[in-house]
Amino acid sequence: MRDRLTDGLYGLGWSTVKKLPEPVAVRLGRTIADATWKRRGPLVRRLEANYARVVPGAGPERLAELSRAGMRSYLRYWMESFRLPAWSEERIRSGVTVQDIHHVTDGLAAGRGVVLALPHLANWDLAGAWVTTELKTPFTTVAERLKPETLYDRFVAYREGLGMEVLPHSGGSAFGTLARRLRDGGLVCLVADRDLSASGVEVDFFGEPTRMPGGPALLAQHTGALLLPATLWYDDSPVMRGRVHAPVEVPGTGTRAEKTSVMTQALADAFAAGIADHPEDWHMLQRLWLADLDSAKSPDGPTTPAPRPATGPVTGSATDTARTPRADTATDSEKGRP
Repeated sequence: MRDRLTDGLYGLGWSTVKKLPEPVAVRLGRTIADATWKRRGPLVRRLEANYARVVPGAGPERLAELSRAGMRSYLRYWMESFRLPAWSEERIRSGVTVQDIHHVTDGLAAGRGVVLALPHLANWDLAGAWVTTELKTPFTTVAERLKPETLYDRFVAYREGLGMEVLPHSGGSAFGTLARRLRDGGLVCLVADRDLSASGVEVDFFGEPTRMPGGPALLAQHTGALLLPATLWYDDSPVMRGRVHAPVEVPGTGTRAEKTSVMTQALADAFAAGIADHPEDWHMLQRLWLADLDSAKSPDGPTTPAPRPATGPVTGSATDTARTPRADTATDSEKGRP
C-alpha cells in the first residue's frame, strides 16, 4: 500500500503540476516548503545539522534561515522537475547558464570522453536537459532501482524523455557500460557527493571525514576520460546557474587506490567550494559525515530518507555499487530521488 501511494503521488505531481501556470507552481512549491519547515521535522533538523558543518559558527537563527531557504530550494527542484517534461527547448535553454562549459565541449571535441561529476546542488535534472538541448549532446547516467518497480520505471522514462541514457546500478554491469561510452568519446554524468556502499573513498569534507564514491575517478583512470567537477546554484531569477571546474588530473605516480583517493579528494574540494558559496541549494537531507552515520550518536536520531529520485547526473542519477576487479566504484544513490 505504501509503495502504491508513493508511486501515485509522484504520478500526480507529473500529471498535475506540469499543467499549472508557472507562477502558480512557484507559489505552491514555496507554500509546501514553508509548511514543512515550520513543522521542524527530522528532515529539517538534519538539513540544519548539515548546514552547521558548511557554515561554521552559524547560530540557531542563521541555521533556521538557511534551512528555510534550503527547503524552498528543494521544493523548487521538485516543481521544476514535475514541469520539465512540458518545457519547450527554448524554455530549457533560457533557464540555465553555465560558466566554463568549454571544459566539456573541448574534451568531447578531442574525442577523449568526459565524466561530469557534481553534488546535490540545485536541479541536476534541469542541467541535464540543458546539456542535451543546448549542447545537443546525449549522455549516460546510472539510477538506483527503486521500489515499487513502477516508480523506478517512471523516473527512467522521465529521464530518457529528457535525452539521457539511464542504466540501473544493480547487477554490477554499469561500470563496464560507462567505460565503453567514455572510450567512444561520450559524456557520462554522475552525482557523486554521497556514498551508500560503506566502501567508498574517505575524504575530508568541510574539515570532517566522510566517504564519497570512487567511480568517477576510476572511470577517468580506466578510460583516459576527462574528469570535471561541476556545481549548480539558484539566484533570485528564474535562471539556474552553473560552473564547470578545471579538470581533475590523474596523478602521475601511485597505486590505483592512491590515485583514486587523491582524485576523489579533489572532487570533494570542488564540491565544497560550490556548496560553501550556495549552501541553501545543497539538498542534503540525509546523514553524510561519518560521525553522524552511527544513529546512536546522532543528535536527531534516525531520519526518514528524503524523497529524492534515485540520484543521478548533471540531471539527477548516479552510479552505485558498480565494481571493477578489486575496486568498489560506487557513486551516490539515494532512496527517493531516482
